[in-house]
Amino acid sequence: MSGHNHDHHHAGSGKTLLFALVFTTGFAIVEVVGGLMADSLALLSDAGHMLTDSLSLGVGAFAAWLAKAPASRRHSFGLQRAEVLGALFNVLFMFGVIVYIAYEAVQRIMTTPEVAGNIVMLIGGLGLLVNIMVAWVLMRGEQTMNVRGALLHVMGDLLGSVAAVAAGAVIVLGGPMVIDPILSLFVCLLILVSALRLMKEVTRVLMEGVPPQIDANEVGRALTGVPGVSAVHDMHIWSLASNHHALAAHIELERLRDWETVLPALRTLLYERFAITHTTLQPENAAIRRACDFDNGCGTGEYVDAAGI
Repeated sequence: MSGHNHDHHHAGSGKTLLFALVFTTGFAIVEVVGGLMADSLALLSDAGHMLTDSLSLGVGAFAAWLAKAPASRRHSFGLQRAEVLGALFNVLFMFGVIVYIAYEAVQRIMTTPEVAGNIVMLIGGLGLLVNIMVAWVLMRGEQTMNVRGALLHVMGDLLGSVAAVAAGAVIVLGGPMVIDPILSLFVCLLILVSALRLMKEVTRVLMEGVPPQIDANEVGRALTGVPGVSAVHDMHIWSLASNHHALAAHIELERLRDWETVLPALRTLLYERFAITHTTLQPENAAIRRACDFDNGCGTGEYVDAAGI
């Protein structure tokens, strides 16, 4: 006998991502045109950063739509992991952009072209306003992996736009043209930091790691604090998607007949205190478990049979 709690509801983050996608893509195109007109790598690198954001937002919106698909025989958890795969694709794409911009920046440091500083300042300033608006929208939306990843990129864009404005100001005031590719390398560093953070989160989910906001020891103590539960073992906690966490565990009871009242209490505790939405809980007889440990002669399957479950 086991208890299962399936909650496959995914709050829609697609609209938020689509809204941010339209503004980010539109202004990235403006920056590309302005960067070519001004011959500014700072603008072009910031445009490249914004285009990676657009890709992330687009993949995220598509993944949010896929994640709503119901479970099937082929995909028993639905398609929630589409969000993670989309984020992984985005990270790999960002690494390619970093290599390209860094290469171009080094070439321009060696041979610096003339840069139209006034155009760089104007478009960089407009980009700053766009990024502030997009960041505000994303912070008010559902905080899924895609939205958090996109917000990291947009904050990087904010600093990239500041770098573009700074480069334009230095050039307009008669400073060295080389400031443009130097600040482009700074934008590369921002992209790299965002990419590494997102890669760490994606890797954790794919490796079935415990969600960072959940303390496994605290979960174990909370479960054993429920009346009727004597111990918990073989506990596993992992993420199906950004805001959908799962837990499987064996629950030792002094009296198996208490399971019908203990199970709802455990489910409620896990959901309300730890936001764990999918649970698989296996009841076991604590006395038989202790006997198995003492004799060291029965495995989990044999133990369950002996308990008559």
